Formats: sequence, C-alpha cells, structure tokens
Amino acid sequence: MAAPVIQTCHVACCANRTPNVLSWGRGGLIAYGTCHSVAIYDPKDKNVVAVLNGHSGRVNTVEWVHRQDCDAETHLVSGGSDNRVILWEAQDGKFAKAVECTGHTGPVCAVDAVHLDQTQILIASTASDSSVRLWLSNRTEAECIHTISFGSGFMMDVSLALLPGSGVPILACGGDDCKVYLYVQSNGQFQMVLSLPGHDDWIRGLEWSSPLEGELLLASCSQDSLIRVWKLGVKSGSERDVQGDPTIIKMKQDVFTVTRRDVSSAYAVSLETVLAGHENWVYGVHWQPPVTKGGALRQPLSLLSASMDKTMILWAPEEEGVWVEQVRVGEVGGNTLGFYGCQMSPDGSMIVAHAFHGALHLWYQDQNQHQKGEWRPGVVISGHFSGVQDLSWDPEGEFLLSVGLDQTTRLLTPWRRGGRTKTTWHEISRPQIHGYDMQCLAMVGRFQFVSGADEKVLRVFRAPRNFVENFANISGNPLEKLLASSDTAELPEGASTPALGLSNKAVFQDDLTSKTYQEGEPGFSSVSDQYQESYFHPLTLNEPPPEDHLLQNTLWPEVQKLYGHGFEMFCVASDSLKTVVASACKASKAEHAAVLLWSASSWRQLQALPCHTLTITQMAFSPDAHFLLAVSRDRTWSLWQRDQPPPGEDAEPHFSLYTHTGKDTAVHTRIIWSCDWSADSKYFVTSSRDKKVIVWGECSPEASASPPAIRPCSSILDVGDAATAVSFCPIPCSDHSYLLAVGLECGRILLYRWTPPEDPAEDRGADWNRHGETNAFQSHTLAVKRLRWRPRGGLAGGVGGTTTGEESPWVQLASAGNDHTVKIFNVNRLVL
Repeated sequence: MAAPVIQTCHVACCANRTPNVLSWGRGGLIAYGTCHSVAIYDPKDKNVVAVLNGHSGRVNTVEWVHRQDCDAETHLVSGGSDNRVILWEAQDGKFAKAVECTGHTGPVCAVDAVHLDQTQILIASTASDSSVRLWLSNRTEAECIHTISFGSGFMMDVSLALLPGSGVPILACGGDDCKVYLYVQSNGQFQMVLSLPGHDDWIRGLEWSSPLEGELLLASCSQDSLIRVWKLGVKSGSERDVQGDPTIIKMKQDVFTVTRRDVSSAYAVSLETVLAGHENWVYGVHWQPPVTKGGALRQPLSLLSASMDKTMILWAPEEEGVWVEQVRVGEVGGNTLGFYGCQMSPDGSMIVAHAFHGALHLWYQDQNQHQKGEWRPGVVISGHFSGVQDLSWDPEGEFLLSVGLDQTTRLLTPWRRGGRTKTTWHEISRPQIHGYDMQCLAMVGRFQFVSGADEKVLRVFRAPRNFVENFANISGNPLEKLLASSDTAELPEGASTPALGLSNKAVFQDDLTSKTYQEGEPGFSSVSDQYQESYFHPLTLNEPPPEDHLLQNTLWPEVQKLYGHGFEMFCVASDSLKTVVASACKASKAEHAAVLLWSASSWRQLQALPCHTLTITQMAFSPDAHFLLAVSRDRTWSLWQRDQPPPGEDAEPHFSLYTHTGKDTAVHTRIIWSCDWSADSKYFVTSSRDKKVIVWGECSPEASASPPAIRPCSSILDVGDAATAVSFCPIPCSDHSYLLAVGLECGRILLYRWTPPEDPAEDRGADWNRHGETNAFQSHTLAVKRLRWRPRGGLAGGVGGTTTGEESPWVQLASAGNDHTVKIFNVNRLVL
C-alpha cells in the first residue's frame, strides 16, 4: 500500500461547552465532542488518534457503549444540534459511521446505550423537543421502538442499565421537574414504574453503576448542589413479609414488579445516601469502572462528581457504610467558571473534568514511593473553544501561534520527552487573554508578535524571560542559543493582567520580591497595598503546564499599542527583515481601506497606502521583502514596492504603488480571501469565493519608467468550492515547480503542484497537477481560515533522526479552521 501524501501530526481541539460531551472508555481512550466532530484522545500517548466527522451541528453528547465483560468498546454514540444520533463502530482500529438515528425535532442533549446481546444495541436519547426516544440497532440500521413525551418539560440526562437477575432494560431520566423517572421495558414498550422525588432543583446528571452483588446503584446530581444515591435490588419473599412489620425500622422502599417470559420479579428502590459537599450546581456524576479481581468483575464503591464550584470530589463509603469525601481536586481563584462533567480512567488512577471554556483538567494518582496516593495535575490536550482566525510559525519553525474568536492567543510546540522517539504537540503558553474576539497576528522576529482583535488598536507582545527558559526545557533547545536571539537585558520575568484591565502588564524581578516590614514600622501604607497587583508566579516547567497555569502564569507582556485605524482590525503582516508591519481594518469606504505601515523598531506609523475601496482581507510581504501584496473584498489586488533609499542614507522603509487590478482588469468575480508568495518572490497566488485560484507574475524589483504588467501566468484553477485560504510551500521542488495548499469553505485542504509554462503562448491547461487532499476524517468541518507552511523542511522537534532543511522528505502544514481546531499535517514530498 502506497504511503499517504498527507499524515495528521497534531489536532489541537477542546471539548464543546456542554455537559455529557466527554466519555472515557474501558480501552483507555477518551471520546469528546469538539465543534461538529468527535475527537478520540489517548491520554497515555497524549495525542488525538482520530477525529470523527459526521454531524452537521455541534456535538452535544458522547458516550461509549460499554461491554458486559468490560473489554475495550467497539461502539460509540454521539448526539448533536443537528437533531441526529450517530452510532460509530470500530473496524480494524478505525471508526466509521454505522447507523444514523433521525427523528428528534430538537438538539440532542444526552445519550446512553447498552448491549442487549451480540448483535443488538439499545440507545436512549433525550432532546430539547421534550422527548426521550429509544432506538434498537442491529449495527446496520436503527428503529425507534418507543418515544416518551414530557409535554413542556425537558429531560437533561438519561441512563440505561440491565436489571440484575432478569436482564430487562431499565431507563432513568432526570430533568427540570426535579424528579428521577424509572422506565422498564414490557412487551416491547417502556412503561414508567417509579418517580423518585427529593431534589429541589433541575437534575443535571444520572448514571447507573455496574451490578454490585445483585444490586444497582443510581447516582443523580442537581442544581441544588446535592448528589443522591439510590439503591435498586431484587426484593425477596421474606423482605415482603418484613415490610409490614412496624417494629423494624427501615428506609422507605418503592417497589415495582417486572414480568418477563411469565416470570415476575419484584424490585425495591430506596435512598442510599445524600452527598453534600459542593457549593454550586453539580453537573456530572460518574461511577468508577468495574475492575477484575480474583477472576471476577467487581464494582468499586467510588463515585466522582463535578460541579460549577470548580471542584471534583471522589466519594466512597467508610466501613460503617457512611459515604464521605475521599479526595477533592480543582482550581482556586481565577476568572473561570466551573466543571461541566467528569470521568475516571478504567483503573481509577486518573480523573478528568471538562470545564465551561472547553478545557480538559486531568489529575493522576502519584505512584512515587514517597508521595503515593497524592493526586497531581497531569498533561492533557487543549485548544480554542471558538473559531480559529489566524496562525503563524516562528521564523525557526519551532513553535506555532494561533488566535481565535475565543479571545485568546495560544502557543503550541513539540514536547520532547526523555526516552521517547515520538514528540507530541502541546500548548505551553497563552500569551494573550483578551476581552475582544481575536482576528489576526504576525510574528516580528522570534519572540515578538503583533495581534489585532475586534478593536481599533494593534497590540505588540514580547516573550518574558520565564517563557524562554520554559520553552528551552520543554522543546529541548539550548537556553543560551535562545537567549542570544533576543535582547535579554531588559526582558521581564512575566506578565499579569490587572483587575478590569485588558493590557498585560510586565512583571520584573523587583516586583516579585515581597516587601518585609521591620518591627515598629507601619504595615500597609494604603488600602491598595493589601492587595497584590501581580498574579504572576514564575514557573520552572519540564512538561507542558495545566490549564490554571496557562491562564495565569504564561502571559506575555504588552510592549506597545498602535493607534491609527478607524474600525476593527482585520489583517496584519510583517516582512522578513523585521523592519515593517502592515495592518488593515474593516472598511466600507475607501478612506478606511488603506494599509497602514508601522516601523517594527520605533512602532511609529510610517505610511498610509490607499488603493482599495472595501475591506482588505489579507496581506503578504514577499520573502525578499521588496513587495507588499494586498487583496480585498472589492475583488482586486494591489502590489506595493519598497523604494530604494538614497545612497549613503539609512532611511526608514517607504513603499509606493507598483501595480494593481481594477474593475476592468480583475479576473476574480467575488471577494478575494487569501494570497501568498512563492519562495523565490517571483510569483504570487490569489484565491477567491468564486472558486478560482490564480498565480500571477513575474515580479521584478527593477525600476521601470512604464507601469509593469502583472498578468495571470497560470491557467485559472477551479477548485469546486470557495477557496478561503492558499499558501505556497517555502521549500522548492526539484523540477522547478511549486507546491501549493488550498483550503476550502467546506473544510477540505487540497495539494497542487504548479509548473510555470516555458512558452507563455502555449496551452496552459496542464500546468496544474493535483497531488492529494485531506480525507473525510482529516478535513475541517467548517471553513479553513488560514494555511501556513513551516518555514523550514523536516518535522518540528527533529523526531526519529529525520533530516531537516531542503534535504528532508517531509514538510509541515498548519491549518486554522472555523471548527475551533488547529491542525498540523506532515506532507511527504517523496510521494509527490
């Protein structure tokens, strides 16, 4: 089998901001919904092993279909805002859509499923159409066997189990009327047998335990901050006689009878305990998975709960039978909200929670001899929780910065772990946490970047010393080499954001030195001295930091604000010489559609370059820094040339209009979304909503008396969908052709090789050759917003002894999508 052209290296994605969206399987894999997809994450290897694309709306709920023998699951159920429930099946280690259940008229908010036998799976789903549906699937098709309507009420969660002894399915539902409803299958239909009152607010989560000595335990959690545990067991004849004896004190029991194959069984439900320990809404409860002991499966009496008070609690009964809090983990302080749900690893040694902003929080039990049993934060995947708008590699290709509509800037880099040949990518810094949706960024040198958001101001950030030190530890780069590449004399230690502020304030070593007061001296001189202005604490990291450190201790200080635009920022670019930054804002008139040029040393505005009449959507400097290209909503592009300074003078950069297209010369008929330059600065490419990709050139920096004619030098490539992103590979091909990546509005990424025609008059229909595309599980599910090739050949992190530079067969491509993900692909040039 031929090696694939495109291999997925990394997918950075977080969980959707809904309860029930994460499930930990017995095989050790975590499945969670991310935008319109389901991500399969391996917490041991710390990477996403698969992304399942099938939903057309947000995935709200994911659940593994656990097997009775507790082996690794082969099926997974997901429900989404597209009103569909999908059953996925693993075949030869790869997941594929097996069955699609359609019938709900509102978004699906919770699902559960159980195996009835070797061929049949029973699925329960609840949706905002006020109904719970039961589906019977034989793995090739599914039939809705029963619909339970709740009128104007909503069920927030459902849980399925098989009654001990009889094997009859039992369904538990909880919702906005504060009661738990139990339904049992009888003659093919589900009939309500009990309603369990007790909670004082909406029920948010339910889960049955595995059978425990002929009994089932049901945990329910609610917005009343309480957890109730109910016990269900078979009621014997002697217990029925005792029930009427007034001399015996017992918990009140609710009894129901199940008849199957003319055999009747009585079951009793009683309240086992009420757990009070959380201080806010409890969103999730989860029983520890069964473990094998002495050749038999045993259900540990251990319950995990997650709450909006930013804590998870592990509950267990003592010898006397009283349930108590065993472990409490979580966050203290910060400006985040709490947890939406929780899960536990198959062996009970790790627990994970997903938070309001999509972040995963993992803790593991320390097996070290000296601190055995302590729970510590672990390394886990992270990502944007809204659309990713832009990304940029650092000039050396060692890390990647991305900005998104979640108002954050995030930094990804490969983590070199000792003793492992494979590196994994992780977020090691969150340089900017803003109050406006982020739109664009550009690197200016290795440790400095400019970003723009939905505000009129550009902000310049510079890496602090603490980041450089930790980056060296995690990436394996020599610290001395990194410090030599930046002016380290004035580097602050870190940064913090003042209360009610948007600007990251630099924190220097002196700020970290605590004030000491001698005896007899007055204490605090003012009220403000009682409260610490800086929330930054320097960290020494040898592994990627957890979410709470990313939020508070990895900010970069803001060194400059650039004022000049009249509307919200839209795009920004910088040249390879680190001398000029170009920016543009949203515009509906020509007066606002000018490009502003800034000095990258003094941050003074140098020029305004007017040409376009509507918003400039993207800009790009040529690699030799001679040209600046801008494309616009007005369907035209403009090309600006750097003027040569007078001999002997060290003048600031100055640009003048070289050429442009107008209404009569424009080839594109819709908005031009993206542009890029070839590595030799001879050609540039544009892509548009009209599905066309065009290469223009040749560009020459020589001065000429007459305006140069820049014409299409390629045939018009129709890619079949709106082309929202395009990028030239910076590594040249051996046959003087050029490798390009094109991102589409549907989420696919296409690879083309373009060969410049030797004779301009010859037929140019064969100058484009398609060499590959992302498959259904590699593609984004929404529009590709930005494509960026790694500026150097080889794989970042230098894994497996691979050669770097132009000799390496590998190049890496990073993509940003509206589906909240940043993806990094390894492209094999030898296969091309």
